[in-house]
Amino acid sequence: MVSRLNPYLSFNGDARQALEFYKDVFGGTLSLNTYGDFGQAEAPNADKIMHGMLETPGGFTLMGADNPPGMESAPGQPFSVSLSGDDDAELRGYWEKLSAGGSVSVPLEKQMWGDVFGMCTDRFGVPWMVNISGSES
Repeated sequence: MVSRLNPYLSFNGDARQALEFYKDVFGGTLSLNTYGDFGQAEAPNADKIMHGMLETPGGFTLMGADNPPGMESAPGQPFSVSLSGDDDAELRGYWEKLSAGGSVSVPLEKQMWGDVFGMCTDRFGVPWMVNISGSES
Protein backbone atom coordinates (compact mmCIF):
# COMPACT_ATOMS: atom_id res chain seq x y z
CA MET A 1 0.00 0.00 0.00
CA VAL A 2 1.30 3.42 -0.89
CA SER A 3 1.53 5.92 1.96
CA ARG A 4 -1.35 8.37 2.13
CA LEU A 5 -1.85 11.79 3.69
CA ASN A 6 -5.32 12.92 4.70
CA PRO A 7 -7.24 14.92 7.30
CA TYR A 8 -8.30 13.16 10.50
CA LEU A 9 -11.19 14.84 12.29
CA SER A 10 -11.90 14.65 16.03
CA PHE A 11 -15.40 14.73 17.48
CA ASN A 12 -16.90 14.98 20.98
CA GLY A 13 -19.37 12.11 20.59
CA ASP A 14 -20.98 12.66 17.18
CA ALA A 15 -18.40 11.13 14.83
CA ARG A 16 -20.89 8.56 13.49
CA GLN A 17 -23.39 11.26 12.51
CA ALA A 18 -20.69 13.49 11.02
CA LEU A 19 -19.05 10.73 8.98
CA GLU A 20 -22.45 9.52 7.72
CA PHE A 21 -23.18 13.12 6.70
CA TYR A 22 -19.88 13.33 4.78
CA LYS A 23 -20.75 10.03 3.07
CA ASP A 24 -24.04 11.60 1.94
CA VAL A 25 -22.14 14.63 0.66
CA PHE A 26 -19.24 12.86 -1.13
CA GLY A 27 -20.53 9.29 -1.67
CA GLY A 28 -18.21 6.34 -1.32
CA THR A 29 -17.55 3.61 1.19
CA LEU A 30 -17.70 4.31 4.92
CA SER A 31 -16.21 1.94 7.49
CA LEU A 32 -16.80 2.54 11.19
CA ASN A 33 -15.18 0.78 14.16
CA THR A 34 -16.32 1.44 17.71
CA TYR A 35 -14.34 1.31 20.94
CA GLY A 36 -16.41 -1.80 21.74
CA ASP A 37 -15.11 -3.47 18.56
CA PHE A 38 -11.59 -3.19 20.00
CA GLY A 39 -12.14 -4.87 23.35
CA GLN A 40 -13.86 -2.12 25.31
CA ALA A 41 -17.38 -3.57 25.11
CA GLU A 42 -18.24 -2.68 28.73
CA ALA A 43 -16.84 0.86 28.62
CA PRO A 44 -19.27 3.82 28.63
CA ASN A 45 -17.95 4.86 25.20
CA ALA A 46 -18.28 1.34 23.66
CA ASP A 47 -20.67 2.59 20.94
CA LYS A 48 -18.57 5.66 20.07
CA ILE A 49 -16.33 5.65 16.99
CA MET A 50 -12.68 4.72 17.61
CA HIS A 51 -11.87 4.95 13.89
CA GLY A 52 -13.91 5.80 10.83
CA MET A 53 -12.79 6.09 7.22
CA LEU A 54 -14.62 7.37 4.16
CA GLU A 55 -13.12 6.60 0.75
CA THR A 56 -14.89 8.43 -2.05
CA PRO A 57 -15.22 7.72 -5.78
CA GLY A 58 -13.38 11.01 -6.40
CA GLY A 59 -10.29 9.77 -4.59
CA PHE A 60 -10.82 11.61 -1.29
CA THR A 61 -10.07 9.92 2.01
CA LEU A 62 -11.48 11.37 5.20
CA MET A 63 -10.91 9.80 8.61
CA GLY A 64 -12.35 10.64 12.00
CA ALA A 65 -13.14 9.44 15.51
CA ASP A 66 -14.76 10.37 18.78
CA ASN A 67 -12.29 11.57 21.38
CA PRO A 68 -11.65 8.98 24.08
CA PRO A 69 -12.78 9.90 27.63
CA GLY A 70 -10.54 12.55 29.18
CA MET A 71 -9.28 13.78 25.81
CA GLU A 72 -11.53 16.65 24.79
CA SER A 73 -10.86 18.45 21.52
CA ALA A 74 -9.31 21.88 21.75
CA PRO A 75 -11.38 24.69 20.20
CA GLY A 76 -10.08 25.48 16.73
CA GLN A 77 -8.19 22.19 16.48
CA PRO A 78 -10.72 19.46 15.69
CA PHE A 79 -8.30 17.83 13.23
CA SER A 80 -4.99 16.09 12.75
CA VAL A 81 -3.11 15.23 9.60
CA SER A 82 -2.87 11.45 9.18
CA LEU A 83 0.00 9.61 7.52
CA SER A 84 -0.65 5.92 6.97
CA GLY A 85 0.63 3.00 4.95
CA ASP A 86 2.80 -0.08 5.26
CA ASP A 87 6.26 1.27 4.40
CA ASP A 88 7.79 1.06 7.88
CA ALA A 89 11.05 2.87 7.06
CA GLU A 90 9.36 5.69 5.14
CA LEU A 91 6.73 6.36 7.80
CA ARG A 92 9.22 6.13 10.70
CA GLY A 93 11.38 8.64 8.85
CA TYR A 94 8.45 11.04 8.60
CA TRP A 95 7.68 10.47 12.31
CA GLU A 96 11.24 11.27 13.38
CA LYS A 97 11.29 14.51 11.41
CA LEU A 98 7.77 15.62 12.40
CA SER A 99 8.24 14.92 16.12
CA ALA A 100 11.72 16.51 16.33
CA GLY A 101 11.38 19.80 18.19
CA GLY A 102 7.69 19.16 18.81
CA SER A 103 5.80 17.13 21.40
CA VAL A 104 4.75 13.46 21.40
CA SER A 105 1.36 12.67 22.94
CA VAL A 106 1.29 8.97 21.92
CA PRO A 107 4.66 7.28 21.31
CA LEU A 108 5.07 5.47 17.98
CA GLU A 109 4.52 1.88 19.12
CA LYS A 110 2.39 -1.23 18.60
CA GLN A 111 -1.30 -0.68 19.45
CA MET A 112 -4.22 -2.96 20.38
CA TRP A 113 -5.41 -3.11 16.75
CA GLY A 114 -2.04 -4.53 15.68
CA ASP A 115 -0.49 -1.56 13.87
CA VAL A 116 2.26 0.77 15.02
CA PHE A 117 0.74 4.18 15.76
CA GLY A 118 1.79 7.48 17.27
CA MET A 119 0.58 11.05 17.69
CA CYS A 120 2.71 14.17 17.84
CA THR A 121 2.46 17.90 17.35
CA ASP A 122 5.20 19.39 15.22
CA ARG A 123 7.17 22.48 16.18
CA PHE A 124 4.65 24.66 14.30
CA GLY A 125 1.66 23.37 16.29
CA VAL A 126 0.26 21.02 13.62
CA PRO A 127 -1.05 17.72 15.08
CA TRP A 128 0.03 14.53 13.25
CA MET A 129 -0.98 10.88 13.45
CA VAL A 130 1.23 8.15 11.95
CA ASN A 131 -0.08 4.60 11.44
CA ILE A 132 2.12 1.81 10.05
CA SER A 133 -0.02 -1.15 8.95
CA GLY A 134 1.25 -4.65 9.59
CA SER A 135 4.47 -3.47 11.19
CA GLU A 136 6.29 -6.07 13.29
CA SER A 137 7.71 -3.57 15.84
